Amino acid sequence: MRFGYCERLDGSFWAEPFNAATNAAFLAAALAAFWLWRRQGVRDRSVLALILMVFAIGVGSFLFHTKPNRWTVAADVLPIQLFAFGYFAFALRRFFGASKRVTAAGTLAFFGLALALSWAGRALLPPTMAGSAGYAALLLGLGGMALALLGRPALHRQNLLALAGAAFAVSLTMRSIDGPLCGALSLGTHWLWHLLNAVVLYTLLRAAALPAGRTSITASSFPDR
Repeated sequence: MRFGYCERLDGSFWAEPFNAATNAAFLAAALAAFWLWRRQGVRDRSVLALILMVFAIGVGSFLFHTKPNRWTVAADVLPIQLFAFGYFAFALRRFFGASKRVTAAGTLAFFGLALALSWAGRALLPPTMAGSAGYAALLLGLGGMALALLGRPALHRQNLLALAGAAFAVSLTMRSIDGPLCGALSLGTHWLWHLLNAVVLYTLLRAAALPAGRTSITASSFPDR
């Protein structure tokens, strides 16, 4: 894994065809969520911002997996971080009705957890797996939100968050084993991380797009056209 990912064998533009091409799944997820957003009568700008972040994730990841350098690393990482912590703050406010102060404190604590897990991963895990440790906080966050919604009148939203958490657990596994399996699987498994994360992100956007006062998205959720 000289170049960071199993599939990349040299420094050329198209050295990671699967890792690069599968970023189209993020764009598809963003466009599908945007269609859902457009069909609703209320234009929720917070949800639109999350959708745009997912689109930026696809673009940034494509740039990094075709031309890795310090600038494309930032283009890859920053949209992911913005979405992760932005969605956590959104969920605290929208799903749980937290105050602005509680939302800020909770999001800061969540950020600290991610940093701690990332540090622990670098200290305890082999280099080929250490990069996945920080994402464990996102998995814990999804599981925690799904559990916290138990007993609330938001069963469909809870199911969506639980589904996203389950898909992310598999996705994180695919990211983590990319390096260890490199000798046996030259294609690697990072591209599966992309495809599964597109499912995760669309599921989260769908949960975010549930209209206020509703627990599911049905045909009656949309105005007549």
